[in-house]
Amino acid sequence: MQNATPAGDTIDSRKGPTPGEFLAARMGMMRDYMAAISGSAGRLVFSLAYFIALANTLSIAEFGLFATASAVGVVLSRIVGFGFITTLYRVATVRPALIGVYAAGFLMMALASLPVVTGAAWLVHHFVFAANMPIGAFALIIAAECLFWRPVEAIVIVNNGTGRFGRASLLVIIGVMLRAIAALVLFFGPWRDLLTWSELYLAANALSLAVALVFFTPRSRLRLRPSLYWRRLPDSLYVAGAEIVFYLQSELDKLLVLWLGGPHLAGVYAIVMRIVDLTAIPVRTFTMMLVQQIMRTPDLLSSLIRRVGIEAAILAVSTLGLGAFAVLLYFFPGLLGSNVAAITPLLGLALFVPGFRNLVEYQAELLFARGRTGLRAVNLALLGLLKVGLLAGAIAAMSSEAQLMVMLNLVFAAIYVASTALTYWAMRKPAKSL
Repeated sequence: MQNATPAGDTIDSRKGPTPGEFLAARMGMMRDYMAAISGSAGRLVFSLAYFIALANTLSIAEFGLFATASAVGVVLSRIVGFGFITTLYRVATVRPALIGVYAAGFLMMALASLPVVTGAAWLVHHFVFAANMPIGAFALIIAAECLFWRPVEAIVIVNNGTGRFGRASLLVIIGVMLRAIAALVLFFGPWRDLLTWSELYLAANALSLAVALVFFTPRSRLRLRPSLYWRRLPDSLYVAGAEIVFYLQSELDKLLVLWLGGPHLAGVYAIVMRIVDLTAIPVRTFTMMLVQQIMRTPDLLSSLIRRVGIEAAILAVSTLGLGAFAVLLYFFPGLLGSNVAAITPLLGLALFVPGFRNLVEYQAELLFARGRTGLRAVNLALLGLLKVGLLAGAIAAMSSEAQLMVMLNLVFAAIYVASTALTYWAMRKPAKSL
C-alpha cells in the first residue's frame, strides 16, 4: 500500500488538463480568433472602399484586365522563394527560435527565383494580354504582386505563425488601406487610365512593404545556413508547385474568361468574384487558425462528425454572406456605384459559389497542415484541370451572363465533390512532422 500514493500521483499526472486549464486554453483560442477576425473586419471595410473606388473609375473592361493581370501576379508570386515561405511558416509556428535562419533562406531563394518569375510573366503577356494590355502596365502589376506584396505576406505569415494575430491583421489592414487610398487618388485625379492605376498600385504595395519591414518584422538576426535549406528544398519545391497549382485553379478562371469571352465579360466576372472574395474574408480567418491547430495536433479531425460539422458551417456562413450582399444590393443597387449596379442582379444567381470555393481552399489547407505537400500538389493539379474543362464548357454553352452565373454553381459543386474525395482519401495517410 505504500506505493499506492506515488502510483496514483503518476497516473493523475498523465490525465488531460484540469477544467481550469481547459477553459483557459479555450479562452486563449477565442482571444486569438477575435484578434484575427477584428483584423478581417477592418480588412473588409478597406477592401470594400478599394473595390468601389476602382470598379467605378476604370471601365468594366479595364477592371477585368487589371483583375486578370493581378490574378496572374498572385500565381507568379508563388514562384518567389521556390515555396520556401511555407517552410518559414512552419518554423514560425513550431520552432520560432529559427526564424532568423529560415528568413535568410527565404530571401536567398527569392532572389534566385526572380529570373524564373520574369520569364513566366513575359510568356503570359505574349500569349494572353498582348492584344489588350500594354506590357508596361502589365509589368508594373506583376512587380507589385511579386516584388512587394509577396514579402509583405511572408511577414504576415511569420506573425501569424508566432501567434501575433493582432499584428498580422493590422499589417494586412494597412496594406489594403494603402491600396484603397491609391484607388481614391485615381478616382479624384485627372488621369483614370489603366497605366496610371498600375503605377499607383505599385506605389501602394511598395509602401506596404516599407511599413512591414520597419514596424512588423519580428526582431531576429538573419543567419544563412545553406545546409539546412538544401534539406528543405525538395519539400519547398513541392509546396511551390502546389501553391502555383492551387492559385491556378483558384485564379485561372479570370484568365480563361478573358481569353474565351473578352475583356468585358472578364470585367463582369471579376466584379462578381471580387464580391465573393469579400464575403470569404471571415471564413479564411477561421481556416487559418484551424490549420495551425491541426499542425500542432494532427488527430484533431479524426471524428467524422467534427469534419462534417466544420464543412457544413463553412458552407452555411459563406452562402449567408453572399446572400446578405445580394439582398442588400437588390434594395440598394447603387450602393457600390454605377458600374457595379449593372452587375449586382447576377450575384444571387451565384449563391453557392463562395461556399464550395471556400471548402476547396479549406480542404487543400488540411493536407498542408498534415505535411502532405506532394499529395496536395497532385490533388490541386487534378482539380485545376477539372475546373478548366468545366468552366470552358460553361462559357461555350452560355447564352447570357446570367446563365453563366447559374452554371458556376454546378461547376464549383463538381470541383468540391472531387476535392472531398481526393482530400479525405489522402488524409488516411499519417501526418508528417516538420
